[in-house]
Amino acid sequence: MSSMSSSNSQWNELFKKEDWWSIWIGLGLLLTAFLFFIFGSSIGWIAITPAKWHALPELANQLLANAPRYLAQFILWLAILGFAVSFLKIPFKQFFGSFLFIYIISILVFALGQWDRADYYNLEPPLVALVLGLLLANLVRLPKWLESGFRVEFYIKIGIVLLGATLPFTLIIWAGPVAILQASIVSLTTFLVIYFVAKRLGLDRRLAATLGAGGAVCGVSGSIAIAGAVGAKKEHAPISISIVIFWAIVMIFALPLISKWLALPTGVAGAWIGTSEFADAAGFAAAQTYAAYAGHVPGIEGSAEAAVNAFTLMKVIGRDVWIGIWALVLSIVATTRWEETGVRGRANYGEIWRRFPKFVIGFLLASLAVTAISRGYDFATYKSDVVPHLVGPIKNLRTWAFIFCFFSIGLTTRFSDFAKAGAKPFYAFTVGVIVNVFLGYVLSTQVFVDFWVKLGQQ
Repeated sequence: MSSMSSSNSQWNELFKKEDWWSIWIGLGLLLTAFLFFIFGSSIGWIAITPAKWHALPELANQLLANAPRYLAQFILWLAILGFAVSFLKIPFKQFFGSFLFIYIISILVFALGQWDRADYYNLEPPLVALVLGLLLANLVRLPKWLESGFRVEFYIKIGIVLLGATLPFTLIIWAGPVAILQASIVSLTTFLVIYFVAKRLGLDRRLAATLGAGGAVCGVSGSIAIAGAVGAKKEHAPISISIVIFWAIVMIFALPLISKWLALPTGVAGAWIGTSEFADAAGFAAAQTYAAYAGHVPGIEGSAEAAVNAFTLMKVIGRDVWIGIWALVLSIVATTRWEETGVRGRANYGEIWRRFPKFVIGFLLASLAVTAISRGYDFATYKSDVVPHLVGPIKNLRTWAFIFCFFSIGLTTRFSDFAKAGAKPFYAFTVGVIVNVFLGYVLSTQVFVDFWVKLGQQ
C-alpha cells in the first residue's frame, strides 16, 4: 500500500510543480509549432511582437491594426498558464486579472523597446520592465490579489524551455564541458569564500551554507534547496534570497555596462554574465541587454544570439544542474558532522533527483527536437524556411515569457526587505560577489577566451 501511495505521489508531482508545467507548456508550444510547420503553415500569426516604429501615431496604428492578433495571443497565454496554475492552487479569477495587467504592460514595454531611438537611450525591454516593476512595487500600494500572476520562476522556466528550441543541441555538446568546468571552478570558490567569511563573522553555519549556495549555484532556488537540506532556520532562506535579489539586480545593470565599456565580444560577455550573475531571470535580462548592443555599438564583435547562448551554457548547463548535488553533499555534511541541524535521517542519492531543476530536461529535449528536425535541411534552406516559420515564432514566444518574468521580478521586489537581511550576511555575501565577478572575468576573458570568442562566431 505504501509503495502504491509513493508511486501516486510521484505521478501527482508531474502536475503540481512549476518545473514540470514549464516542460509541458514549452514542449507543447514547440509541438504545435512543428505541426503547423510540417503542414506548410506557421504559428507566426499568434506569436506576434511589436515592430520597429518612429513616431507615436505610427505605433498606435500598428497596435490597432494587430489588435486581433494580440488578443488571440493573450487568450493563448491565459489558457495555458491559467490551466497550469489551477493545479498549483491559484484561483483562476485572480490570475486572470493579474495576468491581464502583466500582459498589457508587457505590450507597452515591448513596444518601447522597438522605438528606433531605444538603443540610444538603452531602453531594452528587460530593463524597462524591471525598473517599471520596481517603481510600482515600491511606490504604489498594489492589491494583494494582483500578486497571483507575478510568477517569476514559472515564466523564466517556460522561457528557458523555449530557449532550448533556439539553441542547437550540437552546440550544447560542444560547449557543455567547458561551461561545466568554468562554472564548477567559480561555484566551488564562491561557496567556500562566502561560507568561511560568514563563519568568521560569527554566523550560524546553516545560514553560511545557505548564503554560499545562493551565490555559487542558482540564487533563489539554491538558497531554498540548501536551506532545506541542512535544516536551516526558517528565516535563513529569506535572508539569503533578499541578498541574492539585491546583487542580482545590481548585476543586471553593471555587467552589461562594464562589458560594453570594455567592448567584450558577445560570447565572452555572455559567459562572464553566466558565471557572475546569481539568478536565471536576472542573468537573462543582462545577457539580452548585451545582445542588443551587437551590431549597434562599434567595437563589439560577435552575434547577438551568442550572448544569450553563452549565458545559458554557463548558467543553466554549467551551474543550475548542480543544485541537487550541492543539496546532497551538504545534507550529508549536516547529518554526519553538524549538531542540532533539524535534519532527520541520512541523506540518499535520490536527493539529487528531487532537487534537480527539472525544467533543464525540457530545455535539452527542445534543443534536441529542433536539432533533429533541422538535420534534413541545408544551411540556406534552414535560414529561409525553418527559422522564419518554426524557430522564429518560438523565439518570439520566448521573449514574451522573459518580459513577463522581468516585470514580475520588479513587482515582487521590496527595497525594505533588503534591510531585514542584516549587515553580517550582507558583508559575507558581498565578499563572495567580489571574488565571483573577478574570477568569472578572468576565466571568461583570459583562460577560456578563445572558446567563447569562437562561440560568438558560430
